Amino acid sequence: MIATHNLPVEQAAPPPRLSFVRKLAYGVGDVGPALVATISGFFLNVFLLDVAGLEPYLAAIIFLIVKVWDSLNDPIIGTLTDRTNTRWGRRRPWLLFGAIPFGLAWFLQWQVPSMGTAGLFVYYLVVALLLDTSLTCVNVPYTALTPEIAPDYNERTSLNTFRFSFSILGGMFALLFHDTILKSFPNIATGYMVSAAVLGAVIIITNWITFAAIKETHQKTEDEEEPGFIEGFKIAFGNRPFIMVTGIYLMSWLAIQFIQANMLFYVRYWMNDEDNFIYLAMSLQIAIFLFLIVWAKVSARIGKRHAYFCGVALWMSVMVFIFFIQPGQMVLLGALAVLAGAGASVAYLIPWSMLPDVVDVDELNTGLRREGVYYGFFVFLQKLGISLGLAFSNLILQVVNYIPATPGEPLPVQNDTVLLAFRLFISFVPVVILLLSLPIAYKYPITRQRHAEIRAELAARKDLA
Repeated sequence: MIATHNLPVEQAAPPPRLSFVRKLAYGVGDVGPALVATISGFFLNVFLLDVAGLEPYLAAIIFLIVKVWDSLNDPIIGTLTDRTNTRWGRRRPWLLFGAIPFGLAWFLQWQVPSMGTAGLFVYYLVVALLLDTSLTCVNVPYTALTPEIAPDYNERTSLNTFRFSFSILGGMFALLFHDTILKSFPNIATGYMVSAAVLGAVIIITNWITFAAIKETHQKTEDEEEPGFIEGFKIAFGNRPFIMVTGIYLMSWLAIQFIQANMLFYVRYWMNDEDNFIYLAMSLQIAIFLFLIVWAKVSARIGKRHAYFCGVALWMSVMVFIFFIQPGQMVLLGALAVLAGAGASVAYLIPWSMLPDVVDVDELNTGLRREGVYYGFFVFLQKLGISLGLAFSNLILQVVNYIPATPGEPLPVQNDTVLLAFRLFISFVPVVILLLSLPIAYKYPITRQRHAEIRAELAARKDLA
């Protein structure tokens, strides 16, 4: 429950604004997680099934096992970052020391060792667990920096606009680079290896840039007690606005992942135009990037919740039309992808802009700053969306008898049920998922006015301390 004290908003002094350079430095830190999400979203399923040669059900098992582990490590790491106390702060040391394991695990994920089916399954499972853990060690503290360095309601939307601008641009250029590298090598497995090596270095360097350029504002005191895992769970899921934001975010990202995980399959087997896949994917990413600025301005004018409604309504409308696209209509599909990206952009910006407000509610009710707890569970939900999208679609493909491709040989002819599954995965399935998020967004209680009242009382408390 949100405490209500009716304190005049005027008592809160305007918080300091972040400089343009600081916002750029913060935004760079999301390039690594973004390229992981983008490349994995578009290519991991195809890589595991058609390059490494795993059966769809084995890949699905890997994704589900990783999620069981992920359900533990995200909130645990979040709690540990709250308890960290160094001369660099609470969050930044994790960026410094977690970057190399993160980059290395990314490189290992895209190798094809000479093993049998069982050996490959174990290899990709172990590497997936390592990558998930190292991503958590970097991304949870990174995202938890947001409410510390941007206390203002609209400033947080601005900071997240910078963050997701780097996120989408970084993912877009990584996508273009990855596709170019794959086409430069006759052996596609070699192409994956080279791309992974270069992008692994990018992961390390961008995290170090953010570590060096950002300063934390919150300093942990000796008597500041931090919750354990169980207590952290109770804190996070006892906060009603947090539950609502996580529901919005999970539905949004699950919809995104169904589309990303199956877009290449859809273009390859339904549209029969795999050569133009990169242009379709880039059109989608560019539209998402450009509309971040639009939705940031819309959010500042009408509020975060209403901006989310507008974007999702556009997105769902386009998805319905995409189901009826026929082979050969690639230009029309590209135009619809641009419109879909315009709507999907809100899924990147709005939930992440809402989350810092939820942390303020917790501070108002408890007197403690526990960003790590909340961001730990939030990052978990992002990765849950990715893995559930991949796992569920793969299990369905197993049931409908998807035939994996063999590198260097003609593409297999898929049956009509498989083709229908790919069409549904990028149209009506995301629409149904997004519909589930709308009632939750409608009930979200933290408006701009309410947040101003919360910040006013927090400021007054600090003045009296």
